[in-house]
Order: sequence, then structure tokens, then C-alpha cells
Amino acid sequence: MDESKMIRQYKQEDSELVLDIWLQASIKAHDFVAAEFWGSQVSNMREIYIPASKTYVFEIDGDVIGFYSLYENLLAAIFVSPEHQGQGVGKQLMAHAKEQCLELTLNVYKDNEATYKFYLSQGFEVDNEHICEHTGCAEYAMSIHI
Repeated sequence: MDESKMIRQYKQEDSELVLDIWLQASIKAHDFVAAEFWGSQVSNMREIYIPASKTYVFEIDGDVIGFYSLYENLLAAIFVSPEHQGQGVGKQLMAHAKEQCLELTLNVYKDNEATYKFYLSQGFEVDNEHICEHTGCAEYAMSIHI
């Protein structure tokens, strides 16, 4: 059976799926931050961050399994549902994001080693280290010039 895969622009009806992926993947990737924090941010994602961003979803056979959001040239989010991680979805989303901008910037938690290494493998470099105002955790600011 040949699966139908595509990256397409986010639609309002994708909202709950995207938010669910964001919450599950955030809790998994950020075990150094209380899960309750991520739960408390869902309404901000729904009402502020997603509407303010240009978002694309990765779909397999009509099911949304990942997404990324750009705010100008900031890669504000890139998440893949935990059950689909490690299958190249993030790389495909990143390649699509790189087609949208000549430069991308992002922030990643220092303790989120797997994601930090993923960004390095995608050509990003560390610009500086700072403290996240929301969590108090150390973050790297990273960028890539395409």
C-alpha cells in the first residue's frame, strides 16, 4: 500500500490535532520542565501563537502527524507526534521550512539534547545562550543562512 504524504498549509480544522501534537511532543522532549507548564500554554498556542504564525502540516493519508510554524524568519515550532518521530518527518518539515526563508532562527532548550543535535545536523549554528523567560531554563539561540 502506497501512503499519500504531503506538506500543506495549516487550516483552522487542523487546530486540535496540531495542539495535541504540540502538547505530547513538548512533554516528551522537555522532561526537565513540569508537564503542567505545557498544559497551561495550550490556550496561548491556540489563540496567539498559531494564528500569528505561518504554519504547515505534514499529512500521511489525511492524518496530520507533524507541523512547523514560522513567525517571520523565526522557526517558532517544529513538532512531530511522538509515535512518528525518528522516521524522517522532521527532516522533511525542516527542508520545507528552509524553502520559505533565506535565514532561519530558532531557540532550543540546552537540556533538549536530541533536538539540539537535530538542529546542528540540519546546518544550524549556536549564536548565543540565554535563559528562557517562561521556564527559567537555559536556551540556545541558533540560526542558519540558506
